[in-house]
Order: sequence, then C-alpha cells, then structure tokens
Amino acid sequence: MFDQLMPREPYYVQSLERGLAVIRAFDAQHTELTLSDVARICGLTRAASRRFLLTLSDLGYVRTDGRLFSLTPRVLELGYSYLSSRTLPDVAEPHLERLVAEVHESSSMSVLDGDDIVYVARVPTSRIMRIAITVGTRFPAYATSMGRVMLAALPDELLETYLSRVKLEPLTGRTLRTPGELRAELARVRLYGHAVVDQELEEGLRAIAAPIRDRTGTVAGAVNISVHAAQATVAEIRARLLPPLLVATAAIEADLRIAATRRPV
Repeated sequence: MFDQLMPREPYYVQSLERGLAVIRAFDAQHTELTLSDVARICGLTRAASRRFLLTLSDLGYVRTDGRLFSLTPRVLELGYSYLSSRTLPDVAEPHLERLVAEVHESSSMSVLDGDDIVYVARVPTSRIMRIAITVGTRFPAYATSMGRVMLAALPDELLETYLSRVKLEPLTGRTLRTPGELRAELARVRLYGHAVVDQELEEGLRAIAAPIRDRTGTVAGAVNISVHAAQATVAEIRARLLPPLLVATAAIEADLRIAATRRPV
C-alpha cells in the first residue's frame, strides 16, 4: 500500500498516513480483521499494525475481542466533521426531497474523492440495489452516473492521469472495460451535460446524473436519479427524468450562490 519510492515533502507525517490506512482497511467486506489481515492489507509489519490498532483502540475508534478487530461508531465523527462543515448537503437536501416527490424515484448527491464517489445526501423511495446506500457509501467513479459527470468535468491533464491509473473492474457484464471506451463516454458526457449509466454498477439499475457547480463554475458534486431497469428504458429515463433533474440542480446551484454571499468573511 505504501510507495517507498515516492518522494515526500519534508512536512509529511508517514505515521499519520499509516494510521489512516489501518482505518480504511475495514470495509463492508472486511468488518472484522485479525492483526495479520491488517498487516497484509496495509503493507505493514505485524508489530506496526499492532501499535496502530492498539492506539486506535485506546482512542475509541477500534474494538477487539483479543483476536479480531473492528471499527466502532466513533469513526463516524471523522466523516461528520467534513459533512458538518459543508453547505452542499444542507442546501441540496430539500431540493432532493422535492425531486423525489415529483418523480417518485430515489435521488442522491455525491462528491468526488480520489477515484471514488462518496454519497453526501440521499433521499430513497425504495431499495433497488443489493447494497444499502447511505451517506458515506463509496463506489468507483467510472461505473456510476454521478462519477462520470464529475470525471468529465476534470481538466484534460487530470483526466488523462486518472485514465492512466484506473483499473476498470468489470462490476457487471455491461461495465466499460477499457480507458478508451471510458474516454469516449466522458466526451459524450461533456457534450450533453449529463450522464446515463445502464446496469454497469449493478444489474437491473439505471441512473441519470447532472453536475452541481459552485459560484465559480467548478463542478462541486453531482445529483442522480436511479431507477430499476424494468421500469424505464434509457430513452424513457432521458425523456421523463432529465428535465426535473436539471431543474433541481439549477435550484441547488442558485441556493449555493446565495449561501456563499451570506458566509461571514
């Protein structure tokens, strides 16, 4: 996990990097890990993993039965600090609620974090995915409508860097497999201003997304509407859901501009 050849700035605190990596080692598929598991996932020695885990345990972020380690709810404080300092989810939520009430489909907002999207707001109607989505859920950006909207907004240099490193795992039989295919799709997203993903993240799930721009015109996030594939074709999604989605994103952007002007200097 750690690239020993990568040059670091003089201020860089490697122990902080490693401590955060230990926290990130736990996920939906690895809710409980042994000391050896953490060492393997993080590329650490067992002795170093033990020190990090015991320190996190003393701080209340990790619990253990003596063999297995797991995170405690206290780690939510780390994400809440970010969410509570942002106006984006607060501004967006009432608009998402109105959008869902109008279209009777689930809607979410996410931001780009590295190569993933992270959900920061969600208003569901019914569960249509095998994976339960909550605030903080992460998915690879390349396979999601919101991710493609935000990737398409990246400057060319950053987008090419992303395409050169990303591993396009086939999440379903429909997932785009090559950087060339993804590059072409992102060009279409740039042209049309929205993205549609047809069962690439999960079989039976279609979604359409549009960007959210801040007062500087920078894409700060994205909003989607997701539907079961049996309920609407891609053409029907564009015809029925894109207009109210664009109305909602425009309203969110307008409120963001207002919120920015009211912020104390």
